[in-house]
Amino acid sequence: MDTGAIIIRPVITEKSMAYAGKGKYMFVVNRDTNKTAIKIAIEEQFGVHVTHVSTNIVKGKTQRFGAKRQERKMPVWKKALVTLEKGQKIGLFEIGE
Repeated sequence: MDTGAIIIRPVITEKSMAYAGKGKYMFVVNRDTNKTAIKIAIEEQFGVHVTHVSTNIVKGKTQRFGAKRQERKMPVWKKALVTLEKGQKIGLFEIGE
């Protein structure tokens, strides 16, 4: 599988930024991808050494929209929490870069 198809986007939240200060980075990844493929894709794309990968499947919630408050189901997605070697960083999570 292509590394661009594995990593969809980074997760930028208050919690993920707190993790980034500890050397852990959160990404939305393809649901069919395993931990080994995620590790290889992160290492190739960002030029870092990954020590650990945790994954979690997030349930899709219902969301209301419009004047009639119609409901729609948000899709199920998978996130990966990647731990890097001590001293390494990913520039996407640095403030001001």
